[in-house]
Order: sequence, then structure tokens, then C-alpha cells
Amino acid sequence: MIAIYILLITLACIILWLILVRLIRRFAKFPAPAFIGRFLDSSLRRRLQPPDRIIADSGIRAGMKILEVGCGSGAFTIAAARAAGPAGRVHALDIEEDMLKQFERKLARPENSDISNIELVNKSAYELPFKDDSLDLVFMVTVFQEIPDKQRALKEIQRVLKPSGMLAISEWLPDPDYPWKSTTRRQVEKAGFIFERFSGNLWSYTVRFIRP
Repeated sequence: MIAIYILLITLACIILWLILVRLIRRFAKFPAPAFIGRFLDSSLRRRLQPPDRIIADSGIRAGMKILEVGCGSGAFTIAAARAAGPAGRVHALDIEEDMLKQFERKLARPENSDISNIELVNKSAYELPFKDDSLDLVFMVTVFQEIPDKQRALKEIQRVLKPSGMLAISEWLPDPDYPWKSTTRRQVEKAGFIFERFSGNLWSYTVRFIRP
């Protein structure tokens, strides 16, 4: 009985915290601070939102030239790099330099010694340092809603994608910025992208779009 009571109190606290954070985020958009990088790349996060599934749903395949916008400490980037293979390339972009430093330390671990196709990029989503029509796929995981000027970022993504290149956006319900699938689709289609497919569920979903 006591255990159930504690569980209910814990759930209530989590719900109240999420409501508070969502209210704050409604009026203030900012990138995830570096100090939460360890949680974003924790074993708990990987169990709740498996990287391999997110990468598969994003459409990443061997040989692709890929950009991850808002890579953070690399929770999903390693899986993307392995899926892209030796012939592929993953550009891991984040505006927070401290996040990229955490990612560098992760890449230096022995279990990641096989990874050689990742390039870390400290830039904004508004200033992508890539040529026009140069990338096969751009993906974001719980990042899109953090971008204040979404249309500006989408136009820049559209510029660097090849014709018929793919944009994949994944969202996760516990994230304080979580949007409904219909919201994500409406925002991206407004920039001229074409909806391709939806995968996942209410808890965790990925929406894919094609650059026309």
C-alpha cells in the first residue's frame, strides 16, 4: 500500500513538473542545456526511445550523407553512423559547444573505436555549413520544437537537401516540447516539404518528409 502511495505521488510530481516546464517553454525557446546531456544519452533513455528504431524509422541507409540537427551528446548519432556505414557520413550539429565536448568524450570510448564517419559541427540550424543540394537526409530527435524560427530553419534544411532528399523528425511524449503529430506535419508542410510517412505511436513517433 505504501509503495503504491509513493508511486502515485511520484507520478503526480512528474506530471506537475512537465506541466510547469511546458508553460515555461511556451514563452521561452532555448536549446537543451549541456548539463542534461547525461540523461539524454542515458541507458534509461535508450530503453524508452531505442536509437536503432528511431534511426530505422528515419530512413537512414548505408552510404547516405546525413545531417543530425541538435545532436546533443550523441544519443542517436552513433546508431546513425553505424547505419550509414563506412561509405556514409554523419554531420552531427549542435549549437551548444559543451554538448559536443560530451560527445567527443563518448566517441573516444573503446566501444566506439569503430566509428570514423562522424563530423562534429558547432553551428546554428539557421546557418548550415553545407553546399546546396548536398545531403541525402536530415534528422532531428526531440529538437524541432526547440527552434524559435522553425520556418527559417526548414528553409535552410531544404536548401542543403538534395532534390527528393528526406527530412525526419522524431518526438517523444516525456519531452516538455512534445507536439502532436498533426502539429509537426502542419509546420513542416508550411515550408514546402511533402509528407511521406508516419511511424510510431503517441509515446514516440517519427514523421518523414520529402524535399520536392
